Amino acid sequence: MAFTPAVLARRTGLSGWFARRQGWWFFPLLTLEGLNLHVESIKAGLDRQSGAPWRRLELAVVLTRLGAYVTILVLFLPPGLAASFLALQMAVFGFCLGAAFAPAHKGMPIVPRTMKLDFLRRQVMVSRNIRGNFAVDSWMGGLNYQIEHHLFPNMPRCNLKRAQPMVRAHCEQLGITYTEVGLFRSYLMVVDYLNNVGLRARDPFDCPLAVQLRD
Repeated sequence: MAFTPAVLARRTGLSGWFARRQGWWFFPLLTLEGLNLHVESIKAGLDRQSGAPWRRLELAVVLTRLGAYVTILVLFLPPGLAASFLALQMAVFGFCLGAAFAPAHKGMPIVPRTMKLDFLRRQVMVSRNIRGNFAVDSWMGGLNYQIEHHLFPNMPRCNLKRAQPMVRAHCEQLGITYTEVGLFRSYLMVVDYLNNVGLRARDPFDCPLAVQLRD
């Protein structure tokens, strides 16, 4: 995936063709995110340079859980059915997780390192909320109140909805853009942004840090 024009400019051939149509592939590719997260968890546990505390214990817990899960599947299901079940479970897990996270960030302004913004503006302007109801709150686990989650990361998600009216009123008072859209509208915005990276000017920030981290 190419998230910035600078990354897209280096893509040629099949990679460039894919990048220009990547928005339509984004959601199908989320079915691989579950597998990717498990692989990254193991890699993080094996990284001796990370300096993360309890790294070996975490790696042991991750491997034990994965090993027990696969063992149970093999013991109770025929090999082909066990593999199919595992693949389907991973695909559903990755899709649900990605579909809950992506609408709140993709296509929003990205603040470069050189731009000085106060904490409130930095958190509010780069996130969008998804207009909630019981179904949306359940689907996204409360992360549809992404602005409040960024401002108060330790706040229980069940209280984010209660904080929203106060945060929105404060932003209106200060003239800070507070973005909130419907769920399906947010998905269309994600697809549109990814399909048009580099094809039109993005408002309002360029992002050298994102290029460095997302290559």
